[in-house]
Amino acid sequence: MAAKPGSVPTTYPPNPGPKTRPPIFKDNDLDWVRPDGRGFHQCRPAFFRTGAVNSASGSAYAEFGNTKVIVSVFGPRESKKAMMYSDTGRLNCNVSYTTFATPVRGQGSDHKEFSSMLHKSLEGAIMLETFPKTTVDVFALVLESGGSDLPVVISCASLALADAGIMMYDLVAAVSVSCLGKNLVIDPILEEESYQDGSLMLTCMPSRYEVTQLTFTGEWSTPDINEAMQLCLDACDKLGKVMRSCLKEAASASQE
Repeated sequence: MAAKPGSVPTTYPPNPGPKTRPPIFKDNDLDWVRPDGRGFHQCRPAFFRTGAVNSASGSAYAEFGNTKVIVSVFGPRESKKAMMYSDTGRLNCNVSYTTFATPVRGQGSDHKEFSSMLHKSLEGAIMLETFPKTTVDVFALVLESGGSDLPVVISCASLALADAGIMMYDLVAAVSVSCLGKNLVIDPILEEESYQDGSLMLTCMPSRYEVTQLTFTGEWSTPDINEAMQLCLDACDKLGKVMRSCLKEAASASQE
């Protein structure tokens, strides 16, 4: 509706810009506490459950703090006829986010980089020669993003593959470490990741003590890399025990 002659037009302020948050610690603050109260080298409690999707060959649900992931596995099933014959099976991986997974709503989408990294992490642990000419599809869906999303996806996907009866050399556990100033913090949450100077993620087969993938971003010194890798290996060993315990409980429940 037009304003009356001589009256002051009503104005609306523009949308406020992004608010700047204070850092979670200061450079000279050696006694800062992590937002969730954990120690620097303490992981979040891990919860796993298999059989989360009835229509899938195998599935698993994982919850690490506010990070919630569900993974479905389909196959092995016959590959497309157009594909050339292969003595080994094929692994397809897809990672996507729900529209409500992140604080900014409506941004759910496929994550091609995470899909590729999930494939690389799992490929070395699966006995692909046991299902030639066939394909196994892994679909990971991040229900809620609370930090360290990819490591949780990888660990959950490994459990889903085992639930589907896919032959594997070992389960794959994944853990990440963030470099915040002079401190290394394991299993960072979303807030810590937004302030990190660098990140390192390690995936391994705990029982075989073999690394399937190692990625890091930012600037790292050699001593920090060695310390972060050892932190991840120790955490993966403990995480692997939790994952195996979940499988044992599921097997016991199915026999009853």
